[in-house]
Amino acid sequence: MKLLSLKNKSISVSVLVLTLAISVLTLNGCKNEEFGVGPVKEEIKLAPVDANLYTKGEQIFAAKCVACHKFGSRLVGPPLKDVTKRRRPEWIMNQILNPVEMAQKDKVTKELFAQYLIQMTFQDVSQDDARALLEYMRAIDEGKVAPKE
Repeated sequence: MKLLSLKNKSISVSVLVLTLAISVLTLNGCKNEEFGVGPVKEEIKLAPVDANLYTKGEQIFAAKCVACHKFGSRLVGPPLKDVTKRRRPEWIMNQILNPVEMAQKDKVTKELFAQYLIQMTFQDVSQDDARALLEYMRAIDEGKVAPKE
């Protein structure tokens, strides 16, 4: 009788450990899914909008993004107004840095691709440039600067 009791406890502990492991993996998978697919894997801690950074982002946007994106209306790609309110900063940066793989593996990007029928191209920007672009989008979404369209 004692052997059966110890065996049941051992099975119960194994089931508990397995359940916890699956829960952790599932939660981590959800978090990573919100981040998209790309080099940005850690949560970005946002401070108040940085004027120097969004000025740099505005210059990059004018050089690399304006041919396909506007803020208030559709151009080739989706309008970007309030994108920082709809998407996580990590997702936005991964979309900028890794658009092709995002279109292949990220659910939201797949849906955007199906809607707009155009693949965002790799713009050869650094992670610092992507962060500056994010800051520019935040500045517009927070009303600190008007988009130049």
